[in-house]
Amino acid sequence: MIDDPLFYLVAVVAVLIAGIAKGGFGGGLTVLSVPVMALVIPPFQAAAIMLPILCLMDLTGLWKYWGNWDSRNLRILIPGAILGIALGGATFRWLNEDMLRILVGLIAVLFALDYYLRARALDENPRRGGVASGRFWGAMTGFTSFVAHAGGPPASVYLLPQRLDKTMFVGTTVVLFTVVNYVKLLPYAWLGQFHQDNLFTAVMLAPLAPMGILLGVWLHHRVPTPWFYRICYGFLLVTGLRLLWHGGSNLITGG
Repeated sequence: MIDDPLFYLVAVVAVLIAGIAKGGFGGGLTVLSVPVMALVIPPFQAAAIMLPILCLMDLTGLWKYWGNWDSRNLRILIPGAILGIALGGATFRWLNEDMLRILVGLIAVLFALDYYLRARALDENPRRGGVASGRFWGAMTGFTSFVAHAGGPPASVYLLPQRLDKTMFVGTTVVLFTVVNYVKLLPYAWLGQFHQDNLFTAVMLAPLAPMGILLGVWLHHRVPTPWFYRICYGFLLVTGLRLLWHGGSNLITGG
């Protein structure tokens, strides 16, 4: 088990952020959990510690949003996501984390900017998601989620333009990432990521999971739908910029 006090100070913040996001307030925030932990430990170790905690959060999220999901979107996204997880597991040893951060960050920033530049048109004209694009963004969701729990931005690229009811939107992402995270347990275990130190550390942090979820649910039910979407796109923009900065600065400095 990790015994560095600084790690736990940072990890508490990371877990609460993830819980608030999974509880339905600013789903893009989840992508910050691994980068925050990665300030004090290696990124892949941070991802391994967070995965069991995210799985616990998913169960709490299912309980709070049970029945509030869009079945069509799930039927489209989940097969692609499983394919993306398989690709991530197969290429794990050759992945460049910083290039992946830049890719996900660029997608998130461009998508958020597109929303803010054309916000009125998007508000008035929801777009139904296509099957082919859903499979693609589902695969991107699974792949980026496998590597750094950064599946939120690709999933948002597909779901947000549909302008679903905010509770339906959150419930759909809860089910999607419950499937994604539990499927990820298998390749993570196969790759040896669940050694004793990581698992014990995850157990120590686990009690924070329901606290963060319930705080996110509380916020979700107190924010009007138009503001909910504006905030979601705002978080998407901020997390995208954070990923671009993190990945770009590491490539430039060789870190």
